[in-house]
Amino acid sequence: MEIHQSTVILLLLLCVSSYTHAQPAHTMRRYQNFLNHHRGPYVNVEMCTSEIRHRKITDSAGYCKPVNSFIRAPDHLITAVCSGGTRLYYNLFRSGTPFDVVTCRLKSGQTHPDCEYDRGRLSIGNIVLGCEHGLPVHYEMGSHFMLRRPGSSWGFDALRKGT
Repeated sequence: MEIHQSTVILLLLLCVSSYTHAQPAHTMRRYQNFLNHHRGPYVNVEMCTSEIRHRKITDSAGYCKPVNSFIRAPDHLITAVCSGGTRLYYNLFRSGTPFDVVTCRLKSGQTHPDCEYDRGRLSIGNIVLGCEHGLPVHYEMGSHFMLRRPGSSWGFDALRKGT
Protein backbone atom coordinates (compact mmCIF):
# COMPACT_ATOMS: atom_id res chain seq x y z
CA MET A 1 0.00 0.00 0.00
CA GLU A 2 1.40 3.33 -1.04
CA ILE A 3 0.83 6.51 0.98
CA HIS A 4 0.70 9.63 -1.11
CA GLN A 5 2.72 12.63 -0.02
CA SER A 6 -0.39 14.83 -0.15
CA THR A 7 -2.15 12.50 2.32
CA VAL A 8 0.75 12.76 4.76
CA ILE A 9 0.79 16.56 4.45
CA LEU A 10 -2.97 16.71 5.02
CA LEU A 11 -2.69 14.54 8.14
CA LEU A 12 0.14 16.71 9.50
CA LEU A 13 -1.89 19.86 8.90
CA LEU A 14 -4.88 18.36 10.68
CA CYS A 15 -2.73 17.38 13.66
CA VAL A 16 -1.21 20.86 13.93
CA SER A 17 -4.62 22.49 13.52
CA SER A 18 -6.23 20.34 16.20
CA TYR A 19 -3.34 21.08 18.57
CA THR A 20 -3.57 24.85 18.15
CA HIS A 21 -7.37 24.89 18.27
CA ALA A 22 -7.79 22.34 21.03
CA GLN A 23 -10.18 24.50 23.04
CA PRO A 24 -13.72 23.11 23.22
CA ALA A 25 -16.16 24.92 20.92
CA HIS A 26 -18.27 26.21 23.82
CA THR A 27 -15.17 27.72 25.47
CA MET A 28 -14.21 29.49 22.25
CA ARG A 29 -17.76 30.88 21.89
CA ARG A 30 -17.68 32.15 25.48
CA TYR A 31 -14.22 33.66 24.94
CA GLN A 32 -15.35 35.46 21.76
CA ASN A 33 -18.45 36.71 23.60
CA PHE A 34 -16.23 37.93 26.47
CA LEU A 35 -14.01 39.81 24.02
CA ASN A 36 -17.04 41.40 22.34
CA HIS A 37 -18.47 42.52 25.68
CA HIS A 38 -15.34 43.54 27.56
CA ARG A 39 -12.26 44.10 25.38
CA GLY A 40 -11.96 47.76 24.48
CA PRO A 41 -8.38 48.95 24.13
CA TYR A 42 -9.57 52.17 22.46
CA VAL A 43 -12.90 52.72 24.31
CA ASN A 44 -13.15 56.00 26.22
CA VAL A 45 -15.74 57.34 28.66
CA GLU A 46 -17.66 59.14 25.89
CA MET A 47 -18.22 55.97 23.85
CA CYS A 48 -20.52 53.87 26.07
CA THR A 49 -23.78 54.12 24.11
CA SER A 50 -22.20 53.96 20.65
CA GLU A 51 -19.88 51.06 21.49
CA ILE A 52 -22.55 48.97 23.21
CA ARG A 53 -24.96 49.55 20.30
CA HIS A 54 -22.31 48.78 17.69
CA ARG A 55 -21.37 45.52 19.42
CA LYS A 56 -25.05 44.67 20.09
CA ILE A 57 -24.29 43.97 23.75
CA THR A 58 -27.29 42.78 25.76
CA ASP A 59 -27.87 40.56 28.77
CA SER A 60 -28.63 36.87 28.27
CA ALA A 61 -32.36 37.62 27.86
CA GLY A 62 -31.77 40.27 25.17
CA TYR A 63 -32.39 43.31 27.39
CA CYS A 64 -30.07 46.28 27.89
CA LYS A 65 -27.27 45.42 30.31
CA PRO A 66 -27.53 47.59 33.43
CA VAL A 67 -23.71 47.77 33.63
CA ASN A 68 -20.98 46.84 31.17
CA SER A 69 -17.24 47.30 31.58
CA PHE A 70 -14.58 47.60 28.88
CA ILE A 71 -11.01 46.59 29.70
CA ARG A 72 -8.62 48.94 27.91
CA ALA A 73 -5.92 46.42 26.99
CA PRO A 74 -5.02 44.09 24.13
CA ASP A 75 -6.17 40.46 24.10
CA HIS A 76 -2.86 38.95 25.16
CA LEU A 77 -2.64 41.04 28.35
CA ILE A 78 -6.23 40.26 29.30
CA THR A 79 -5.77 36.54 28.60
CA ALA A 80 -2.56 36.50 30.67
CA VAL A 81 -4.66 37.07 33.81
CA CYS A 82 -5.87 33.46 33.48
CA SER A 83 -2.35 32.06 33.51
CA GLY A 84 -0.46 34.61 35.60
CA GLY A 85 -3.08 35.98 37.96
CA THR A 86 -3.81 34.96 41.54
CA ARG A 87 -6.45 32.25 41.87
CA LEU A 88 -9.15 33.54 44.20
CA TYR A 89 -11.69 30.76 44.02
CA TYR A 90 -12.31 27.91 41.60
CA ASN A 91 -12.02 29.63 38.18
CA LEU A 92 -11.67 33.27 39.33
CA PHE A 93 -8.31 34.99 38.86
CA ARG A 94 -7.18 38.46 39.97
CA SER A 95 -4.71 40.32 37.79
CA GLY A 96 -1.29 41.04 39.23
CA THR A 97 -1.15 44.41 37.52
CA PRO A 98 -3.74 47.17 37.23
CA PHE A 99 -5.84 47.72 34.12
CA ASP A 100 -7.74 50.76 32.86
CA VAL A 101 -11.46 49.92 32.85
CA VAL A 102 -14.34 52.01 31.46
CA THR A 103 -17.60 51.18 33.26
CA CYS A 104 -20.87 52.10 31.54
CA ARG A 105 -24.20 52.34 33.39
CA LEU A 106 -27.62 52.20 31.74
CA LYS A 107 -29.44 55.54 31.70
CA SER A 108 -32.59 54.57 29.78
CA GLY A 109 -34.04 52.00 27.43
CA GLN A 110 -34.98 48.38 27.82
CA THR A 111 -34.05 46.58 24.61
CA HIS A 112 -31.37 46.93 21.93
CA PRO A 113 -30.96 49.30 20.08
CA ASP A 114 -32.73 51.73 22.45
CA CYS A 115 -30.18 51.37 25.26
CA GLU A 116 -28.75 54.74 26.38
CA TYR A 117 -25.79 54.83 28.72
CA ASP A 118 -24.43 57.59 30.94
CA ARG A 119 -20.92 58.86 30.40
CA GLY A 120 -18.58 56.05 31.43
CA ARG A 121 -16.36 56.03 34.50
CA LEU A 122 -12.66 55.32 34.09
CA SER A 123 -11.03 53.39 36.90
CA ILE A 124 -7.60 51.84 37.26
CA GLY A 125 -7.07 48.71 39.28
CA ASN A 126 -6.78 44.97 39.34
CA ILE A 127 -9.49 42.99 37.59
CA VAL A 128 -11.07 39.62 38.38
CA LEU A 129 -11.86 37.27 35.53
CA GLY A 130 -13.57 33.91 35.28
CA CYS A 131 -11.40 31.62 33.16
CA GLU A 132 -12.08 28.37 31.33
CA HIS A 133 -9.30 26.31 29.74
CA GLY A 134 -6.92 29.26 30.17
CA LEU A 135 -9.18 31.80 28.46
CA PRO A 136 -11.22 34.62 30.04
CA VAL A 137 -14.95 33.97 29.69
CA HIS A 138 -16.41 36.20 32.41
CA TYR A 139 -15.65 39.65 33.81
CA GLU A 140 -16.30 39.42 37.55
CA MET A 141 -15.34 42.82 38.92
CA GLY A 142 -12.86 45.63 38.76
CA SER A 143 -10.70 47.44 41.26
CA HIS A 144 -13.46 48.07 43.83
CA PHE A 145 -13.52 44.30 44.28
CA MET A 146 -10.08 44.47 45.85
CA LEU A 147 -11.03 46.99 48.53
CA ARG A 148 -12.65 44.53 50.91
CA ARG A 149 -11.09 43.81 54.28
CA PRO A 150 -10.05 40.18 54.88
CA GLY A 151 -12.79 38.36 56.77
CA SER A 152 -15.36 41.10 56.12
CA SER A 153 -18.93 40.31 55.11
CA TRP A 154 -18.66 42.23 51.86
CA GLY A 155 -16.59 41.64 48.75
CA PHE A 156 -15.40 38.25 47.56
CA ASP A 157 -16.10 36.35 50.80
CA ALA A 158 -19.74 37.43 50.66
CA LEU A 159 -20.05 36.42 47.00
CA ARG A 160 -18.56 33.00 47.66
CA LYS A 161 -20.94 32.39 50.58
CA GLY A 162 -23.89 33.58 48.48
CA THR A 163 -24.81 36.49 50.78
